Amino acid sequence: MRSALLQLSSTDDPAENLAITAARIEAAVAEGAGFVLTPEVTNCVSASRSRQQAVLQQEKDDITLAGLRDLAARRGIWLSIGSLALKTGAADGRFANRSFLIGPAGDIVERYDKIHMFDVQVSETETYRESAGFRPGTAAVVVETPFATLGLSICYDLRFPQLYRALAHAGAEVLLVPSAFSPVTGAAHWQPLLRARAIESGAWVLAAAQCGTHDAVRGKQRTTYGHSMAVAPWGEILAEAGEAPEVLWVDLSREAVDKARERVPSLTHDRDFTGP
Repeated sequence: MRSALLQLSSTDDPAENLAITAARIEAAVAEGAGFVLTPEVTNCVSASRSRQQAVLQQEKDDITLAGLRDLAARRGIWLSIGSLALKTGAADGRFANRSFLIGPAGDIVERYDKIHMFDVQVSETETYRESAGFRPGTAAVVVETPFATLGLSICYDLRFPQLYRALAHAGAEVLLVPSAFSPVTGAAHWQPLLRARAIESGAWVLAAAQCGTHDAVRGKQRTTYGHSMAVAPWGEILAEAGEAPEVLWVDLSREAVDKARERVPSLTHDRDFTGP
């Protein structure tokens, strides 16, 4: 499957982001993409909870989801919307960070809510409390498609190898890691973590990322690491983006997964143990 990973620099204006994302999907389809992937929070990157409350919508009303579903149907493509920030109607007011797999008929094939929340003090001046604004998901998700079985995850999930082990044991051949990584942690850990997840699982890892400085109508600007990446099941980095919006290309094959898992069949070697 010819796949295109879109590296974006989304703002806190969902309508503006939809127009840019749709144009880049159209360009990727024109170049032969049958599977297109977007980053985490494709619809809105914002450090302001008040701005999010003002512009985010519930799933049934979200303009990005509706627009991209229509585009997938018109072009007959598979589309991974890395995630959308969505209102949930929850009493505590927290949002969902939700990934969508859209089929070529424009249908929602599967959803995944980010499980692990990024509650981290990266530096003296950079602190994140994702759980203050977002409700964590509770269910891991694997979905079969005609070209591969996909395991869904989002950004900070990357640091929890047990999730990917479970996805691989459930049949995942391609692990999706849409992200909006911090520049500090990205520079230190992004590449080795992505390669590790591929090597441990014998699976493709596709990580479409947000990049650059994100314009904000209200509140402080946010900066993300970029460096979207496609990693093969043996751990080779086949494509890596820089720090500006661009498209990465990769041709997925199940044969590469089979070969990696035959050479090192570690997924068949798990053992129960006691302690510590």
